[in-house]
Amino acid sequence: MAYLDNIAVFVRVVELGNLSAAGRDMRISPAVASNRIKELEKHLGVRLFNRTTRQLMPTEHGTVFYAGAKQVLDSIVEAEAAVAALSGQPRGTIRVTAPLGLGRRLIASGIPEFHDKYPDIEVRLRLSDHNVDILKEGLDVAFRLGLIEDSSLRMRGIMECERVLVASPKYLERRGEPQSPQELVSNKHDCLMLRYPGSREFFWLLETSAGPAKFEVHGPFDSDDGDVLTGWALAGRGIVNKPRFEVEPFLRDQRLKVILPQAPPVPVQFAAVYPHKKLQDPKVRLLLDFMADRCQRLIKDILAGR
Repeated sequence: MAYLDNIAVFVRVVELGNLSAAGRDMRISPAVASNRIKELEKHLGVRLFNRTTRQLMPTEHGTVFYAGAKQVLDSIVEAEAAVAALSGQPRGTIRVTAPLGLGRRLIASGIPEFHDKYPDIEVRLRLSDHNVDILKEGLDVAFRLGLIEDSSLRMRGIMECERVLVASPKYLERRGEPQSPQELVSNKHDCLMLRYPGSREFFWLLETSAGPAKFEVHGPFDSDDGDVLTGWALAGRGIVNKPRFEVEPFLRDQRLKVILPQAPPVPVQFAAVYPHKKLQDPKVRLLLDFMADRCQRLIKDILAGR
């Protein structure tokens, strides 16, 4: 088992790029992770990483070994999943990622309940509004809001979510309320954008009488955290494009107002994506079923004011 543990640490270091991140992910100290890599290098008689001050990059030997090591670990996971399916006792760890706002409101709050129901399954949640590469980083499931483009992943649709453009009364009093989508651009409204390296949100896709149309809106600042954008909108700093369920409480207490209801943003898909092989893992299926049902109920309750 010690050798397999060393291999598992090596694989996570390659996927996450440094010892500290791999150690946190596997719940061991960086010192223990470093010792496991050293033991593996000693056993193989080669150096597996080129070390820099911030990152570990696999050597040529490390790259070759990673491919085989990953296959070994994947085979073990698949074998364990097959046994769990026969025994009816799923166990193990599921690595999950979700956007910050959605993850806090819908996913994180359901994980303790899921664990109570299935105590032999551990869930490790990572929240980020960045578009996380789940294959590269060895994750099992990603909950996403938006266009799903990666054809190498399977998708389970959860629900289509209405989006709205909202701003605070304070902002609308100061800048005026736009009466057409074109005014967002021509009047240079402060539009709050979700942006990060690799982000594609450089325009808003709105429903118009002529069909969906792109509007290249701009603003004085942006963020990689959707909740920060909502906070700025509440403070009167601009217009934000959000799933309605995320801002419904603020619409109800009139801290935010829907603008351009005749030209709303195109609805967004709420879905879970995962590698093809994970569908055969019973613990992943259980999590998908549990979260899909729970999120649908919670979103409906939020929109109904319950």
